[in-house]
Amino acid sequence: MADDHLKYAEEGYYIEPDPVTPTHILARAQSGMEAVRAGIFDTTKGSTDHPGYDPTRLCKINNCHPSDPGLYGLVTCSELGSRVAQITGSRFIQVWASQLLIKPHGSQDAGQVGWHQDRQYWQYWQQAEGLFTVWIALSEVGISSGPMQFVTGSHAWGFKNSGDFFSHEQDSLRAAIPIPDNESWHEKPALLSAGGFSVHHCLTYHGSGANVSDAPRCSLAVHVRDERSQPVEGDTSYYTTHLDDPQICPMMYES
Repeated sequence: MADDHLKYAEEGYYIEPDPVTPTHILARAQSGMEAVRAGIFDTTKGSTDHPGYDPTRLCKINNCHPSDPGLYGLVTCSELGSRVAQITGSRFIQVWASQLLIKPHGSQDAGQVGWHQDRQYWQYWQQAEGLFTVWIALSEVGISSGPMQFVTGSHAWGFKNSGDFFSHEQDSLRAAIPIPDNESWHEKPALLSAGGFSVHHCLTYHGSGANVSDAPRCSLAVHVRDERSQPVEGDTSYYTTHLDDPQICPMMYES
């Protein structure tokens, strides 16, 4: 297990291809995904940011875990939380946001996610350390599904503030990202069984291509923090003002 943490620290990501989550918890989360996709929210704290499901483009539904007990059960799964803590070396892991990401088959360029660092969008936290994403596959993710692609070691390049999640121009985005001397751009796909997951540092460059398989690629991206992170003093964003609400910001793991 110590080797897994060292690998994460060195590469800026870790890929766990097979599920550690019990089958019944994963099945409830998959049912919850279908409900939320259809706009059915189980609690009053459910997501209000539902763009509607368009089978021709990537569907991104923000902060869906409080809205369905199946998705909430997944982000608070003790087996998952314990494994993520081993990988990241964290004493606690708290969820502060989530995104349901459904990439329809045949969505072509409109299903792509541009190269970016999560830190570009996370300025309400004081520092980059202790901030990472747990990306959980809710369907099988093969090479033709448009899997997440991580740039190995890019978390060590520092914050570049270059890239764009919403762009489909992968080549031009990559060309504009400054790569430090003596470093290289090496991509690694996250190929996962349903229930498998990846963890990546908020400075790790990542993106994904088109889904050319015959099935949708479904996942839950869970944004989390550990004991090294603190919000910017006086910040009033949604993401830092609900840290004491366990329905919105539950603990994934506590030692």
